Amino acid sequence: MTRTIIDINILQTVPPSNINRDDTGSPKTAVYGGVRRARVSSQAWKRATRRAFEGVLDKSELGTRTKRAVELLAERIQERDAEIEIDRAQELAKLAFTAAGIKLTAPRGSTKDKPLPEESGYLLFLSARQIDRLAALAIEANGAEDAATSLKASGIRKQLDTDHSVDLALFGRMVADTSDLNVDAAAQVAHAISVHPVENEFDYFTAVDDHKAADDDEDAGAGMIGTVEFNSSTLYRYATVDVDRLRENLGDDTATRRAVEAFVRSFVHSLPTGKQNTFANRTLPDAVVISLRDTQPVNLVGAFEEAIRTDEGRLRVASERLATYARDVDEAYATTPVHSWVVRVSDATSALDAVGERVALDAAVDAVGANVAQRLAD
Repeated sequence: MTRTIIDINILQTVPPSNINRDDTGSPKTAVYGGVRRARVSSQAWKRATRRAFEGVLDKSELGTRTKRAVELLAERIQERDAEIEIDRAQELAKLAFTAAGIKLTAPRGSTKDKPLPEESGYLLFLSARQIDRLAALAIEANGAEDAATSLKASGIRKQLDTDHSVDLALFGRMVADTSDLNVDAAAQVAHAISVHPVENEFDYFTAVDDHKAADDDEDAGAGMIGTVEFNSSTLYRYATVDVDRLRENLGDDTATRRAVEAFVRSFVHSLPTGKQNTFANRTLPDAVVISLRDTQPVNLVGAFEEAIRTDEGRLRVASERLATYARDVDEAYATTPVHSWVVRVSDATSALDAVGERVALDAAVDAVGANVAQRLAD
């Protein structure tokens, strides 16, 4: 069977920054090719991409990932029927999730005197439409003699396995209690790594106490002293979308096209927000290569297994390596894309013109969407 795969390869230079920290506050790193590289985790970039969806998709097409599912559903029940009081709404929400096979536990901080709404033991990903359907069933059950029995007989479990949101369909859902509610992710995002070695640096800073500084009798010492760790890098980013799996998750050709277009646009524009106020590191990619494949996804990070060590023109060297490696891999393994589009902003990335058609991002997104739609129709 012919497949439809969308690969996104990005080169992006990030100035001094700390966009993704480890548990000690240091920028994340990884050893690749025997040298230390800057790293931004896939989880951080998926989160940033999901947040970017809010600017390109309607709220009804998105979902919510939360442990506080009972509280979320109770709020929706009250929105739809204001006559149901909050305690009853929370009780109905709890009954609804229990009937669907979702185990709930009391959250930390809940006491007999001050009980809090129960939570799922893990982050539960629910689409807006799924929450609406559960709310409707809960309200209907509220008028029954036995709400719990009514909800169990309503087929409520099935309502959690239909009408998936775009983000749920792309990034998947794991339900530990009931594996039949799992949704296999249609998108995969790699950890971004620098194409060159990196060493973290420290910014020593002082903060002035404004009120103290205005008093001539006070000393001139700083009100606060500290350090912030940072690095700068040219990152290689990669993500891929299995369009066929996405179509299976969404169940609709038009929704699938919109989801692909939203993912491409959002992944390209997104950036994790760690220490953004400190470093103002908002850059856009230097180059984006989008490939439509009918074979399999191909991560081209091997182009940078040998770290780039030149102090000048890293972006130019990275572009040349990426173009060469892409050609060599496709020739060796017969994975040549059906079509590729290149979005770039400077002469330093001109080598990438050899791997695809140079266009602006809007044109690339439109072309990808049109090709996806045609292949789904065929």
